[in-house]
Amino acid sequence: MPERTEYPRPQFRREAWQPLNGDWEFGFGEQDERSLVLPLTIRVPFAYEYPASGIGKPSMEETVWYRRTFSVSDGNRHMRALLCFNGVDYEADVWLNGRHVMCHIGAYTPFSVDITEYLKDGENELVVRARDPFRDDIPRGKQSWTGKPFACWYTPSTGIWQSVWLEFFGEDCVKEYSLFPDFDRSAFYGEVASLRERADRLEISASFKGEEVARQSVALHGGKAEYCVYLPHDFRSDYAWSPENPQLIDVDFALYCGEQRVDLAHTRFGMRKISVDEYGRVCLNGRPYFERLVLDQGYWKESGPTPPSAEAFKQDILLAKEMGFNGARKHQKLEDPYYYYYAEELGFLTWCELPSAYRFCAEETVALTREWQEMVRIARNQTSNICYVPLNESWGVKEISSDGRQRAFARSLYYLTKALDPTRLVSTNDGFEVVQPTDIVGVHDYDAGKEEDFSKYDGDRFDGLHPQGFALFAPGEMYEGQPVLLTEFGGRAILKDATGDAWGYSGGAADEEQFLNQLASIMRGVRSCSFQGFCYTQLTDVQQEVNGLLTEERTPKADMKRLKDLFQL
Repeated sequence: MPERTEYPRPQFRREAWQPLNGDWEFGFGEQDERSLVLPLTIRVPFAYEYPASGIGKPSMEETVWYRRTFSVSDGNRHMRALLCFNGVDYEADVWLNGRHVMCHIGAYTPFSVDITEYLKDGENELVVRARDPFRDDIPRGKQSWTGKPFACWYTPSTGIWQSVWLEFFGEDCVKEYSLFPDFDRSAFYGEVASLRERADRLEISASFKGEEVARQSVALHGGKAEYCVYLPHDFRSDYAWSPENPQLIDVDFALYCGEQRVDLAHTRFGMRKISVDEYGRVCLNGRPYFERLVLDQGYWKESGPTPPSAEAFKQDILLAKEMGFNGARKHQKLEDPYYYYYAEELGFLTWCELPSAYRFCAEETVALTREWQEMVRIARNQTSNICYVPLNESWGVKEISSDGRQRAFARSLYYLTKALDPTRLVSTNDGFEVVQPTDIVGVHDYDAGKEEDFSKYDGDRFDGLHPQGFALFAPGEMYEGQPVLLTEFGGRAILKDATGDAWGYSGGAADEEQFLNQLASIMRGVRSCSFQGFCYTQLTDVQQEVNGLLTEERTPKADMKRLKDLFQL
């Protein structure tokens, strides 16, 4: 398994950086940080439960420890240093040279800390403790909390599961930014916050195909600045981003203290707009756009939720496009940054979904809200992302039909999402038991296994429907004319590939030809409805769930051209 040596955050990139992936000392259990016994070696950023880590121990452990040493390279010793993590599951404590430098809670979001004051000349010792409690009231997504995989929940991924690295800057740096395209005004806008509040000026430059097209200088006050940069008017009509034409505009953020530049970071975006028109149709750049999505869990056989390489994402997207899909619903996780980087570059729509917890209580609402805020603040800068899903199939709010508190929580997540990002759509509770407000009505129906099963969706009468036996709308809620998408269906396994606990939805097919015939009947049914898009389950097999169009090794199970003919409505 090759090491992950590429720059870990390509959508917000600094030139001066140093990788910390690779071999670390590793151990299990509660210990004193000052006298650690770490007898194992683990390959970061892969979780110990999976073979790519070099350990491959699938049993669940609540506490794990990591240790390694590093020296700052000569060319960066005169600069300040950020220690960066793209993901640690679930609670991370970090020590440098014996001093505790930070704590972060949340498995799916990145974090960083300025470690300049803690660094030594020469060798430095870095220690990380990760706790992943066996609890169902924290955001777990598709990770089992029972001790073993079951149903559609998989082997967990405890500890460091995404890249670790250092990057370097001057007296100040960009701590956070937002970047929203304004398609109607041919502009982009947002906010920038600095880490140390030393910089007094922000310089923004935009270029297209290597040629600068706009530049703006903005003063910072209290370490913050709002900006709006107008582009030449032809960018709206001639250079709009879409899956068919994924053109990107490069943006540089530079911070200055007086006349000295102290930080430079590179990003990019596509000029595009997602909206709903007066007829209840999803529109991309002002025109109706039919979404042909595939459900993507983002798991690999040897490395679990961590891709074996950045290029693995590119392969997945290209395979999905080859089968006729123009996007994916990334299920129950915020993905490695390279997924969204390639989605932008290759032209692929994405949906962003909050990993579920599974027991409604005060602790769950706090944990989900905290994680969701951090996720949205990352996802709002991703051009490919067009829709948010804070709740899926009432997971974590299973009494939403009868408990007013749970409906209130669902509504709060809708409004919180809109407060952080008003530019994208929200499917508040995707699947069934839909609560208003919502911008999308997502329908999950694995019981629809042939053409005639879709007759219940004929026309635009959605009140009173019960896909999979659940009410489409929670009691007291009514359809209000939103776009309706079939956001989970299919999920059929080819039974010759199913052994042991392996399974697929709604029966299955004996062989490839029967599978294609069944899929053809299903897609005729989908085609007969007024859905504004669909999301087929699913892209790949995942552990015991063998209903993928591809195997875990990414081998197609059926002829790709015939699949494309079926999915490309």
